[in-house]
Amino acid sequence: MMKQILFSGVIGLFLTLVGTPLLIKLLARKGYGQYIRDDGPREHASKRGTPTMGGIAFILATIAAYFLSKLITGYPPTYSGLLVLGLMSGMGLVGFLDDYIKIVKRRSLGLRAKAKMAGQLIVGIAFAVLSLQFSDARGNTPASTKLSFITDFGWSIGPVLFVVWALFMILAMSNGVNLTDGLDGLATGASVLVFGAYTFIGVWQFQESCANAGTLTNPGACYEVRDPLDLAVVASALMGACLGFLWWNTSPAKIFMGDTGSLALGGVLTGLAILSRTELLVAIMGGLFVLITMSVVIQVGSFRLTGKRVFRMAPLQHHFELKGWSEVLVVVRFWIIQGICVIVGLGLFYAGWAADK
Repeated sequence: MMKQILFSGVIGLFLTLVGTPLLIKLLARKGYGQYIRDDGPREHASKRGTPTMGGIAFILATIAAYFLSKLITGYPPTYSGLLVLGLMSGMGLVGFLDDYIKIVKRRSLGLRAKAKMAGQLIVGIAFAVLSLQFSDARGNTPASTKLSFITDFGWSIGPVLFVVWALFMILAMSNGVNLTDGLDGLATGASVLVFGAYTFIGVWQFQESCANAGTLTNPGACYEVRDPLDLAVVASALMGACLGFLWWNTSPAKIFMGDTGSLALGGVLTGLAILSRTELLVAIMGGLFVLITMSVVIQVGSFRLTGKRVFRMAPLQHHFELKGWSEVLVVVRFWIIQGICVIVGLGLFYAGWAADK
């Protein structure tokens, strides 16, 4: 069964390594290039016209890798895997429409704010509602109406509040990845680290699943997750696909992911967190996205309240660029921060399991 994880990761990596250059040529031929903010660092002016909407590459590669790994190994897809892929695709479609209008229709703001929000709400509500369906033999649905950190805790918040909570998470994380995607390879590399961690979490939850309680040394420390192994297969496909895309997205980037990619990555990361019962832990695992989002909140809040800016420019990565750091230096150091967040998150995840032994 573990072969699925290996196959999905390798196939995802191969498809984006080979497929992204073809997408670059197609986008360049059609003139689908990136607009650059005039108030940003001067060095970014040279990026104007670089092909964008590159998220298409790793979205398609992830979907293909998932289903090919199923075809090769003979294991059927699960509801959890399909729901997470559906959330990624739906959010990616909203981002694609935004990118398409922005670039092809020459309208700088892309989708109207209300239309973009409506699209995200429709996708998010569909995911949240469907994730409470499809019980397995043990009565577990893909998602739970309880809040979770390392596992579910507390009382059920009910289906309505769960949908609201899921929407908040999806919108917050999608916005976080979107804000992070401002430097070559920054969001892509950070995502590789998080998806690698979720591959490990899925494998661990599968090995310590309550469905196997009869063979576990400590059944009291088991996990009630519907399809943990399949979530690991999706995470592995994403890790491989993003890693292959990073080859072309790293400085100097030959292609940008655009809102197509950033909204998809934020959505699928939230989906993995909700279905693996690690909803609050994802705030630590995706700590870089949270940090960069908070820098924008602080900047806007400070300016509105006091008329003064805390940072030279928000999001945070541009603050350090304006302080004189090179783009590559900012990216690598932010990757290190993200790596520390992942290590802390995995440490807390393991500590929670060990504490229950």
